[in-house]
Amino acid sequence: MDSLRSVLTRLEAEGVGLGHFNVSDLVFVKAVVAAAGQVGVPVLVGASEGERDFFGVRQLAVVVNSLREEFDVPIFLNADHTHSLAKAVEAAKAGFDEIIVDFSALPFAQNVLSTKEALEAVKAINPAILVEGEIGDIGTGSEIHEKAQNEFKKLTTAEEARQFVESTGIDVLAPAVGNMHGMVESMVEGKTKKRLDIERIAQIKKATRVFLTLHGGSGTNDDDFRRAIAAGINIIHVSTELRVAWRQSLEGSLAAQPKEVVPYKILRPVVDSVAEVVGSRLRLFNEERTTKSAA
Repeated sequence: MDSLRSVLTRLEAEGVGLGHFNVSDLVFVKAVVAAAGQVGVPVLVGASEGERDFFGVRQLAVVVNSLREEFDVPIFLNADHTHSLAKAVEAAKAGFDEIIVDFSALPFAQNVLSTKEALEAVKAINPAILVEGEIGDIGTGSEIHEKAQNEFKKLTTAEEARQFVESTGIDVLAPAVGNMHGMVESMVEGKTKKRLDIERIAQIKKATRVFLTLHGGSGTNDDDFRRAIAAGINIIHVSTELRVAWRQSLEGSLAAQPKEVVPYKILRPVVDSVAEVVGSRLRLFNEERTTKSAA
């Protein structure tokens, strides 16, 4: 299988984005991988510290590695939002392809020092692992919020991004460009959408010339996704949309089968529902490739 770096380089040349989807159990893993196989595009499976603690770091790595042998599309594994050196090293030793070392809550100078320290430790274990750093404020929690987390949002500037990349040597940067973690109720209901600062993305790309990740993609305007990819976004994270589909489908499955106690019978429709969301996002992120193929 090609490396994550080589796949990202190829996708960037093709004008498409790599979909990143968080998983916390086998239902999500099966759904994400099945959707990627059906659409026929690479995919990045992600797990936050909490998700890794629940699933098991080495266990998740083994499961994903086994699925790579069954599918014809590249499947990569990312340690999402890792807040300590120890957790980053743990993921690197388990065989993850990317590690996001997130010290963005710290003052800029300390963020630089902590990110660089983690990068050096990870690269010492495996130089091929991509290390991602984050600056700016995009809120917390892939969940449903009562209101948008705008009161403390700090967007990333191109100059900050340049300084951060040059000082740390990171492979991938996660900036704050109007995105936020989670969704508000109106987004779940389809009444409102997140809007991105496309010009800011383009400025940051020009200043840094590294791969860029958009975190908190759930609930974002579809056309903003297209324009963000064109402006320089390489990886797009989607989590809350999957969790909403999981919850709604599980409730529906239980209601439709009130006496059923066999887990796989209850969970089959849930896998399909989550896969449907993943598939729709993968098709959107890869529209440019589809358009060129049809031309």
